[in-house]
Amino acid sequence: MYALAINGSPRKGGNTELLLREVLGELKTADWETEMVKVGGTAIRGCLACEKCFESQDNQCATKKDKFNEIFSKMLKADAVILGSPTYFAAVSADLKALIERAGYVAYANGHAFSGKIGAAVVAVRRGGATHVYDTINHMFQMSRMVIPCSTYWNMGFGLNKGDVQEDGEGLANMRHLGKSIDWLGRAIKPIISTYPK
Repeated sequence: MYALAINGSPRKGGNTELLLREVLGELKTADWETEMVKVGGTAIRGCLACEKCFESQDNQCATKKDKFNEIFSKMLKADAVILGSPTYFAAVSADLKALIERAGYVAYANGHAFSGKIGAAVVAVRRGGATHVYDTINHMFQMSRMVIPCSTYWNMGFGLNKGDVQEDGEGLANMRHLGKSIDWLGRAIKPIISTYPK
């Protein structure tokens, strides 16, 4: 099985990336193919509401000048999609929000293409606002008919400077448990995924 982590932080090696790596580490141990891609700092634009994705229905966005279609093709391939974001003014990063808008809409336009995939949110935060970020990501999963795994707490880790999240033992343990939950859920639903209602 294949898990794709999408890092919405522009900061290389930052807390969002470290949290996502904890989740992917558990999945690698369980023999999943894993990959992390970066959308933060890539200047991906938001949805233009042109609705050309409904006309073409080719699993592509009509806007071709950024990384969206490359990332979206990986999302289509993935059994599990893990979206990670830092908390910026109590919200997801702008680049991740743009990806959410377009990915959710293009998937909807193409016969609910994310139906039955696993979706998990991961949030890095200094102090407050992480729950809103977590909800924003999960709203896209819910609207896309995806399956959200549980963990031991909301999937967030606390830290300001690079690497600070490594001092958040509870947050790191939650990420490792999330990886195990994704593995368990993936193995449970893989044999019946074709029967998931669209």
